[in-house]
Amino acid sequence: MITEHLVINIIIILTLAWFLGRVFARFGLPAVMGELLAGLILGPPLLGIVTSSEPIELIAEFGIFFLMFHSGLEMDPKEAVEHMWPSVAVALGGFVLPFILGFFTCWFFGGSVYQSLFVGMGLSITAIAVQARILHDMQIQNTTIGHIIIGAAIVDDILALVALSILLSLAESGEFQAIHILLVVLKVVAFFAVTIFIGQFIIPKIIRKLNDREAKTFTFALISALVIGYLAEKAGLHMIIGAFLAGQFVRKEIIDKGFYEKLNDRFYSLSYGFMAPIFFVSLSFHLHFQWKCHLILFTLAITFIA
Repeated sequence: MITEHLVINIIIILTLAWFLGRVFARFGLPAVMGELLAGLILGPPLLGIVTSSEPIELIAEFGIFFLMFHSGLEMDPKEAVEHMWPSVAVALGGFVLPFILGFFTCWFFGGSVYQSLFVGMGLSITAIAVQARILHDMQIQNTTIGHIIIGAAIVDDILALVALSILLSLAESGEFQAIHILLVVLKVVAFFAVTIFIGQFIIPKIIRKLNDREAKTFTFALISALVIGYLAEKAGLHMIIGAFLAGQFVRKEIIDKGFYEKLNDRFYSLSYGFMAPIFFVSLSFHLHFQWKCHLILFTLAITFIA
């Protein structure tokens, strides 16, 4: 019975997401906007036909995971390294300005200092999966601007992790504890050190041995993404950062061209054709509208800043 209900929900979600995505694409807009609108229509904000559930959330999590792996697979890692410093500059600007504006906006509407700090930090966090999807829909993911945006989003995620550690430390003990921040930074550094070692020495060596076996190459790429995603989680980052980096490591230079194209197509179909639309639709399930004047004004102000 549960399986039948889940299948029906998936059919409804995919059908409306596909239809609205096509409509938005016809008008030159990213298809992801149609998927978000589908979630608003189907979910609790409007009709309530489909609601969030553990199976839907699980599929959605894997959807964003495979989407980011595919983004890493498509983007040239050399270009990403070349645009590292512009990405850092964009990340700093994209983190600090929304943080300041978010803090003072919340404080103006009567929020406490801690509430204002958390709102500011929330606005500073970049929705990397949404950015990756929009870049793909607009077919600019492998351009200079695409590399800078994704690179900035990764740096932004690291800054958010450090900022969150500081805020939680202040909220729990009322004072700044440098040891907590140092541990967070060390975890991130260790993650990138281990990940780069895996990506530069282990992954290429194994993939070259599997170049004549298509299915096993796909399985190994999947395992690599899951392992690096898990390491990212242990470091305090989101697993999609690990998935993206894993995609960067499974690069064209170390894999047969024909296998690379097939691998790319498989992950594209799995993410964009099935799981990723469910993720973007499910995002809208968590919206709750309250028609109070001050809340509407606050929401509009925060939306404008974002």
